[in-house]
Amino acid sequence: MLSPVVTASRRWAVTDADKGRALGAALRAHRGHVRPADVGLPDTARRRTPGLRREEVAALSGVGASWYAWLEQGRVTASASVLGAISRALRLDEPAYRHLMGLAGHQVARAGEPADRLVTALRPLMESWPMSPALALDRRFDVIAWNDAYAALWGDPSMIAPDRRTLLWLLAGEESSWKRTDGWEPLVRALAAQFRGRADRYPDDPRFDAIYALLRNELPAITSWWACRGVCEFTPQTVAVDGIELAVYMVRPLDDPDAAVFLQAPVGHADRAAIAGLVNAASPAVG
Repeated sequence: MLSPVVTASRRWAVTDADKGRALGAALRAHRGHVRPADVGLPDTARRRTPGLRREEVAALSGVGASWYAWLEQGRVTASASVLGAISRALRLDEPAYRHLMGLAGHQVARAGEPADRLVTALRPLMESWPMSPALALDRRFDVIAWNDAYAALWGDPSMIAPDRRTLLWLLAGEESSWKRTDGWEPLVRALAAQFRGRADRYPDDPRFDAIYALLRNELPAITSWWACRGVCEFTPQTVAVDGIELAVYMVRPLDDPDAAVFLQAPVGHADRAAIAGLVNAASPAVG
């Protein structure tokens, strides 16, 4: 199932104290489900409550007992490495570990999804919008598939060198692309901010550095955009390509938010007719 990423106003604010209390509650709940025997501890003493004691979790994790108590009380924060040690002590499975890290504000890198699996998952979605140019993207914004409408409007991505077949370069790396597009700069700046956030989440992935180096050579302005570390969700935008008005969305699978479909939906009847004319005039492209 897929859902468009849009920015909605919050009905309430979540404070750091709220997050600390939620993390503490999760730690207490997990601690209560671990038997001493599960972690190699003798279970001889009478226990008022089930599970491990705080000091036992602290000892297994290599942290101080008082500090761990403060963590459960929401009075201190923990680094990702320390929370990893605590998660191992509590024998957390992968979903529980990710949830705990999320409560603490830490991102957990997903293993890279094989491109063919992403294509299989995303292609039916793209084909359901035959008159809306669409690209399937991996976590690096590299293009892994496209539909005929995209190829008809922008050209066949298979004709572009693989190292340049990435969203930001397609939009900004060639002068012809941005000269055709009214509303180009706000769109590319917003996508650059998204890309920067992903690069920060995956510091050990060299592909992000390679894409940035490519863009820096082709688009010097991106250096100043890159220095701005603002983080925001991508919101729908409107651009006009060769006079065709398009609403631009980033659609993400709920089960893999690192993948996405970059969708450009014609706004009006005349815009849909213009895309249909391009598709009918072009030979089908298979990505």
